[in-house]
Amino acid sequence: MSAPVPDPAGDAGRAAPEVLAIAPIYPPALEALARRCTVLRDWPGCGEPAPDGDRARRVRALVTTGVRGFTAGDLRDRPLLEIVACFGQSHGTLDLTAARARGIVVTNTPDWTESAVADVALGLLLGTMRRLAEADRFVRAGRWEAGPFPLSTDLRGKTCGIVGMGAIGRAIARRAAAFDMRIAWHGPRDKPDTPGVWRPRLIELARESDCMVIACASTPQTRGMVDARVQDALGPGGFLVNVSRGAIVDEAALIAALAEGRLGGAGLEVFADEPRVPPALRAMDQVMLVPHLGSSTREIRARRQACWLDSLQAHFDGQPVPHRVDLTGY
Repeated sequence: MSAPVPDPAGDAGRAAPEVLAIAPIYPPALEALARRCTVLRDWPGCGEPAPDGDRARRVRALVTTGVRGFTAGDLRDRPLLEIVACFGQSHGTLDLTAARARGIVVTNTPDWTESAVADVALGLLLGTMRRLAEADRFVRAGRWEAGPFPLSTDLRGKTCGIVGMGAIGRAIARRAAAFDMRIAWHGPRDKPDTPGVWRPRLIELARESDCMVIACASTPQTRGMVDARVQDALGPGGFLVNVSRGAIVDEAALIAALAEGRLGGAGLEVFADEPRVPPALRAMDQVMLVPHLGSSTREIRARRQACWLDSLQAHFDGQPVPHRVDLTGY
């Protein structure tokens, strides 16, 4: 942000606007906001007591993340609340109906993550098919001296099945094609000018794929859809990569398929109950695990911070708010 969030009372000595953070937002962003606003914190483990009732009712802005979002309960008993600013994109976590009913402005930060997430997807695809993380552990343990590392799977000529052909799916397809992989994909409908071949049935895509990458949105329709039947269709020579949301994959079925050799391997960035990862997954050599880091780059955080603070500044200045979420359909 080019200038600090201003005190809407000017320099007349009146209090700065009070803002309540209900999620652990990127610390430099909160620090920048705190230079001109009174920032209260209320989330598990934040290290501060929850604001008392009177102070909570004075809050003019609520700030949150796309993962935490907000509920109607978060808006309740806050008569002065004017704006909710989300650091990141909604993942179905923003109660826009409740905000609209109260006339509360909602903002988020424009999505700029597709390249970074696609990079992680390709890293996991390479890591699982070529067994790179497993090979790293093999060398570090001094096992190379006892014999060669087992063979891995070539990417060249294999089929990369992509579930969800939005911006992230397309970015993954471009990268996979550069490795001489064939592209097939699944989504609710075919799209013009889309790389690869559309498969209307997920099970059909799984049977065709050597590696299947999950890149679709988490919705009631997609949750749990990568179940035991789909995993078995990938088969013992197939690999599963998930950079979307843990809820899309039946995690218990995945653990069973990997343990019983019905699936060749998995590369996972997301989990059903983050940050708690099942011990069974952590113990498996054929699984590559990374924390949910697809958008965790300095560049993305800086861009989100600028957009997030710009929206708050514009609101407190009485100016048109950029990056405003359209509530007309809610």
